[in-house]
Amino acid sequence: MKVILLEDVKSLGKKGQLVEVNAGYARNFILPKKLGVEATNKNINDLKLQKAHEDKVAAEQLAAAKVLAEELKDKSVELKMKVGEGGRTFGAISTKEIAAAAKEQLGYDIDKKKISVNEAIKSLGVHNVKIKLHPKVTAELKVKVIEK
Repeated sequence: MKVILLEDVKSLGKKGQLVEVNAGYARNFILPKKLGVEATNKNINDLKLQKAHEDKVAAEQLAAAKVLAEELKDKSVELKMKVGEGGRTFGAISTKEIAAAAKEQLGYDIDKKKISVNEAIKSLGVHNVKIKLHPKVTAELKVKVIEK
């Protein structure tokens, strides 16, 4: 019996896959637990339409991420850091502070988890941080750290 999976099933397949299973397995396990539906012509066409829609949405998200990466390329945010005697800084700039500064100064809502800092920002000056906007798109943002 052919079944279209509605959820990932361990050792059988991923969501949206068309798989061949024993009729008893489908009748007693997959269909009652709403893990899949029988592969009728209507359900197969619905699956094709759904995949086409998902591909279209993914392409739109990729294009939007590329546009945002281009906009961020030339922009920078400014953060203030407390400095003691001899130019020693106190603490470090966190990704949370960078995300808050980007929202406040540039108007971009960037998730702090997507910001990647190679080395902790513990000094004054200009630092480049990477922002993962999409699995295929990574942008760079300049962070200017000045004295408080």
